[in-house]
Amino acid sequence: MENNVAIICANGCEEGETLTLADILRRAEIPCTLVGLEGTEVTGAHDITLRTDAVFDGSLAAYTMVVLPGGYGGAAAMRASDDLLAALCERSEYGAWIAAICAAPIALDRAGLLEGKRFTCYPSTAQQIGSGTWVDEIVVVDGRLVTSQGPATAYAFGYRLAELLGADAEVVKARMVYANAFDEGVE
Repeated sequence: MENNVAIICANGCEEGETLTLADILRRAEIPCTLVGLEGTEVTGAHDITLRTDAVFDGSLAAYTMVVLPGGYGGAAAMRASDDLLAALCERSEYGAWIAAICAAPIALDRAGLLEGKRFTCYPSTAQQIGSGTWVDEIVVVDGRLVTSQGPATAYAFGYRLAELLGADAEVVKARMVYANAFDEGVE
């Protein structure tokens, strides 16, 4: 199966994470679909309305990677969706990549996908998760599970996802002048 990524968009999602991840993956020429959990229009955590490419229909079988952006409202909505959690478990069983950033690992916890895994998330969210081992790292890869901490780590997370799917993230980084992103000496 050719790489194909679903980014799940739920009301209350972190818009910056959602769009940064979609942007990086598409620049890396990896097909990426924004999938609305509740519909084609999603209102993010900061009242920015996103239009999705598709609506979740109960299946994620077409995707080799499923990404859950953070934002507490979006993460809570994903955690509450039994159909989404079942689809995530099904994809995990078939060896798909499962990725989550910020507060979204709370959904993975409820799905049982953090059992025996190292993961990271938004630091204050870690206390809401009852399984797995939280580590204070920007991006954590454990098997086919990938996690990251929050809005400021979305670029590192996106580049890592692209690499895991076989893209040359260094080319994308260069085109996006990522090397200049953290030059504290610029005034």
